[in-house]
Amino acid sequence: MGPIMREIGVGIVGGGYMGKAHAVAMAAVGAVFDTTLRPRLEMVSAGSPESAERYRAAYGFARAASDWQELVADPKVEAIVIASPQSTHRAIAEAAFALGKPVLCEKPMGATLDDSRAMVAAAEKSGAANMVGFNYIRTPASQFARKLIADGVIGDITWFRGEHTEDFLADPQTPANWRTEGQANGTMGDLAPHMINAALVLVGPIRSLIAEVETVHATRPGGAVSNDDQGQMMCRFANGAMGQMHFSRIATGRKMGYAYEITGTRGAIRFDQEDQNALWLYRMDEPEATRGFTKILTGPAHPDYLPFCQGPGHGTGYQDQITIEARDFLHAIETGNPVWPTFRDGLAVNEIVAAAFASSQSKTWQTLDGDA
Repeated sequence: MGPIMREIGVGIVGGGYMGKAHAVAMAAVGAVFDTTLRPRLEMVSAGSPESAERYRAAYGFARAASDWQELVADPKVEAIVIASPQSTHRAIAEAAFALGKPVLCEKPMGATLDDSRAMVAAAEKSGAANMVGFNYIRTPASQFARKLIADGVIGDITWFRGEHTEDFLADPQTPANWRTEGQANGTMGDLAPHMINAALVLVGPIRSLIAEVETVHATRPGGAVSNDDQGQMMCRFANGAMGQMHFSRIATGRKMGYAYEITGTRGAIRFDQEDQNALWLYRMDEPEATRGFTKILTGPAHPDYLPFCQGPGHGTGYQDQITIEARDFLHAIETGNPVWPTFRDGLAVNEIVAAAFASSQSKTWQTLDGDA
């Protein structure tokens, strides 16, 4: 007799771009991964009751809520996904944890560092499952890179270069919008957390950094810009490795420039999300005549690929990353064991972002304590 499956009522706060992605993932995850917890799309809330009803009908939820408070309090909603603006994350998470309900929160975890710390405190006090939505690191290729590093294939890491660059605001004539308002919606709040998270999991804690953050296009049609367009940092990891990272929303030509290079004493790794089903590996122990970077196409031998496709080289996509994330969230709920990245892991990312802003203002190196 196989494992007993049971339903779990899921509520999603926000039905826009990420709300839809999470709804699709929760609807598919049971079939893809044969999970024993099977999500039921119980309720969705949005900025207005009309929007919530529209999302309910489009995504297949049982009910629409007039506001997030109604959703969180509903007894049939047993787990909550926060896919609403950053300014709402803290209040929603604290209310959910007060009721002992698990929470998967989109990044950045809090609109401010104080918000993030309060959310960690609430999560750990409740003991409920908690995760932050860093989905890009869950591609089969990046999971395999993590395994290669852990297995010592490239030796001790000496250098890391990462970027998260896109061009959705490269044109200075693009009108001002919600992305150009508030620090949490700038490049350091929106794009940088993904690559900082990758650096932490692939290389380890960061101990010091120096950074520059700037707004290139201070005004746009419709108003002034109140947050940053691009930033860069140099850093030193706890293991002694040097690092450099660049983040930009005005990187002309870059569509999904989530990319990294990792140099070790016995080899090196390269990855670019625009070619997310390939990983490049260099090994010093290959014969001199054939030594060079080898392109590895992901397939069933790589982490979390087979549940989507039996053919190597066929590839996985963005939505699949969210489905893997949903599986991990359900696993944390079912087992009671934390699944990376928890809220505390999300806080470590936000502490680095805060240190980068402080460094940019003071023009000095910043030292980080703890696990950041």
